[in-house]
Amino acid sequence: MTGLICSVEFECLEILKGLSRKRRVEAGGLAFHRGLLHGRELTLLASGVGKANAAHATTLLIERFAPGLVINFGIGGAYPGSGLDLCDIAIAEREIYGDEGVVTRRGFRGMRFMGMPLGSGSRVQCSGVEGKRESLKDYAEYFYNEIQLNRELVEKAISIIKESFIDFRTGPFVTLSTVTGTRQRAEELRRRYRAICENMEGAAVAHVCALYGVPFLEVRGISNIVENRDRRRWRSREAAAECQRAVMEIVKGEVRGLCR
Repeated sequence: MTGLICSVEFECLEILKGLSRKRRVEAGGLAFHRGLLHGRELTLLASGVGKANAAHATTLLIERFAPGLVINFGIGGAYPGSGLDLCDIAIAEREIYGDEGVVTRRGFRGMRFMGMPLGSGSRVQCSGVEGKRESLKDYAEYFYNEIQLNRELVEKAISIIKESFIDFRTGPFVTLSTVTGTRQRAEELRRRYRAICENMEGAAVAHVCALYGVPFLEVRGISNIVENRDRRRWRSREAAAECQRAVMEIVKGEVRGLCR
């Protein structure tokens, strides 16, 4: 079974329409939509905005439904110079917590500087699934601000997207609690992390998946370029639709064959 998590409902409406044999399960204040897409069993939910909601939803999903793969998807902002345009698709190579750390007189320093890891890919026991991390190639034993995604899984997703003639880029994503609304701040973050895209949930979903040893992908449709904030220039609905098209192609492909 594949678990799909977005943050708000409009990001998943097209996938929800495409599900057959739909049934709704409520748990922890969230609605889980179960069904089939291209013959594959899915569990789909909107977590709510931000890291805490995303972590809560991912934990419930894994504990109750034991997915073999989790895909986090939705809209995101592209950093200038990323090569991404509006409504393009971005695929994460790694996720980065952009806020966690300390501000010193020399600027921002991450959790490694503080000597405090945020988590590990250790074996975790839970009621719904037993996490089985095969090797440290999948998840680092300890991680600080950065969580590396499984390269083989990312490359398989890329090959499916290429075959579907969808415009995309791949690279690091940054997860922030505060959305960037100035060009200056966007340039600062791009230089610091060499990232292509920012969002508000991805690192939290990746984090929980790493704790449980569940394979993880992240796919985003570009709703805006991260610059001086002007919502009139955003294309959120169109980007969400393109992102769902990409996710449905990935589900249709052979990604599940990489799940352990």
